[in-house]
Amino acid sequence: MDEPRLVKMIKDKDSGIAVITIDNGTMNVLSEKVIFQLGEICDVIAQDSEIMTVIVTGAGDRAFMAGADVKEFSLFMDLSEEKMFARQVRKLASFNKLAGLDRPTIAALNGLALGGGCELAMLCDIRIAEEQVLLGQPEIKLGLFPGLGGTQRLPRLVGEARAKELMYLGEPITAQVAKDMGLVNQVVSRGESLPAARKMAQAIAQRSLPALRLLKEAVNQGMQLSLEEGIKLEAELFTRVFQTEDIREGVAAFLEKRPAKFNNR
Repeated sequence: MDEPRLVKMIKDKDSGIAVITIDNGTMNVLSEKVIFQLGEICDVIAQDSEIMTVIVTGAGDRAFMAGADVKEFSLFMDLSEEKMFARQVRKLASFNKLAGLDRPTIAALNGLALGGGCELAMLCDIRIAEEQVLLGQPEIKLGLFPGLGGTQRLPRLVGEARAKELMYLGEPITAQVAKDMGLVNQVVSRGESLPAARKMAQAIAQRSLPALRLLKEAVNQGMQLSLEEGIKLEAELFTRVFQTEDIREGVAAFLEKRPAKFNNR
């Protein structure tokens, strides 16, 4: 019997947009099956040159992802440190494939984004949240802390002091507060996160995929480097973008005062 699909993808070939939907119960909890199925879908996307932009959302209207499947935690209690570490490394490798995609990703937050849900949202390049959404890292209330990148990504997005406050207290924040601190890019009305994400994805899909890939690489890798090293990396990638066919089309279209028609080469 086939394993139930808790993570689903719909690809629109015409627009170049792929929508990943987490569909795991009413609250779309983050189980190990969800993590590994997400990784499998990311592997498929990575090999599909027709996909320009990826949107991630949750099924229903209550939760983008309300957190981890706490019932699974009981399975880890009796593991040795070595086995627990190996298991965590394996999960991280699959989970982080979303962050490693070489094209723009957008999280459409249609409900609660707590714990692993907040960490999932932070894997994406851009986050669009509906006005009723609550975000946070409540793990401390269970006697643990974020274990899927939250302790590293949250400080990079909102600053060390704010990230520590959110993780020390474990209290959720509203979408508007999250926007004010830089965790969320846009706040939209209830039910509008996916349409807003599609609108943005459609605009991005009109750009050159080689340029988008190199741009994302420049930002992501540059964030881990000193300013001087990051500028050197930018120069290297800027040189590479000049080897593409799309830059010739883009420059020609500008000079001829017409819209560019990129071939993604």
